[in-house]
Amino acid sequence: MSVTAARGFVANGLSCNIKASGAADLALVASESGAAYVAAGTFTTNKAAAAPVQVSRAHLQTSGGRAGAVILNSGCANAATGAAGLAAARQTCAALGARLGLDPSHVLVCSTGLIGDQLPLDRLLSGLDDLVEGRRASRDGAAAAARAIMTTDTHEKEVVVEADGFVVGAMAKGAGMIAPNMATMLAVLTTDAACVAEELAAALRGAVAVTFNELTVDGCTSTNDTVLALSSGLGARPAPGALGEAMTEVCGALAMALAEDAEGTTRVARIIVRGASSNEDARRAARRVAESNLVKTSLYGADPYWGRILSELGSSGADFELERAEIAYGGIVACRGGAEAAHDRSEAAAHLSGRVVEITCDLGLGVGEAAVLTCDLGHGYIDENMRTS
Repeated sequence: MSVTAARGFVANGLSCNIKASGAADLALVASESGAAYVAAGTFTTNKAAAAPVQVSRAHLQTSGGRAGAVILNSGCANAATGAAGLAAARQTCAALGARLGLDPSHVLVCSTGLIGDQLPLDRLLSGLDDLVEGRRASRDGAAAAARAIMTTDTHEKEVVVEADGFVVGAMAKGAGMIAPNMATMLAVLTTDAACVAEELAAALRGAVAVTFNELTVDGCTSTNDTVLALSSGLGARPAPGALGEAMTEVCGALAMALAEDAEGTTRVARIIVRGASSNEDARRAARRVAESNLVKTSLYGADPYWGRILSELGSSGADFELERAEIAYGGIVACRGGAEAAHDRSEAAAHLSGRVVEITCDLGLGVGEAAVLTCDLGHGYIDENMRTS
């Protein structure tokens, strides 16, 4: 049931004809009681942040971390749209708030789609009555919301984790333009855990840091990336660390779903760097490998060409000594001491032919470690992105 799995939430999704295809493009996640719940958010680091990002940030600050509804549209990013775009985002919040009995500052807004297009506000507003009237605390309500936020996604992305006395449910969208920090993607998490705003915000930041922020599809950071969390407080108070653990599990599953559904992907790769001088050095090196087009095309061809990886490690800016480096494909060491190691290349290639693969790089310099999730780069990605989409 994803976003309606936790007690106290309703959801809905429908078409208001923002998309020319007529596919679902307007979603709602809201409190069942009409109250404003504890809320938190993390947003894109892109300085060209879209209007809905700017408005939602401001609303969370004004409200002191409370929200009673999230409205999301697909088919138009409402990014790089100037004063008109900001006004449209604010009017969306005001119009929905009026229908739900919420102050506009207790409404959060998200958009995804093409950059530069003005949001067709009249169409969006025309769908609000049906969106609100059809909201429900059911599986199909959650599924309708998850379907309405998709753009180039091939399927809905929903996750539920049941913890000790509370539930965390979530939905997300994203298939391209995904890179740290925040890996366009949108996600809404709901929980009934009893917590205050500071606790929810800390749990969300921690979860995002080790999941979405360690995912890169194409090295492009969107203008609209947003992850929001709301808590009804109707469940148990989590034990110390339990809320963060549950939210990390949810975000980790969603991050994997985003990688597996990336535009044109045929396989997902986890790049692990160990033995670095520091965790930050390990992260720097892992991201360099994960975002290398040469490495990603090797992944597409299931070609265990370790030389490309070695080159990226050496140019990553992390501390590096050639004679200490080791590279392995699924545990098969192909490079040791900065040179080729005796190994069965066909066995390494067989590992790279899988749907999910693992590449481990040991720098031999310390105890720093990091992992980044990425995917291959093939014709499908180019076919999708060689024109406006």
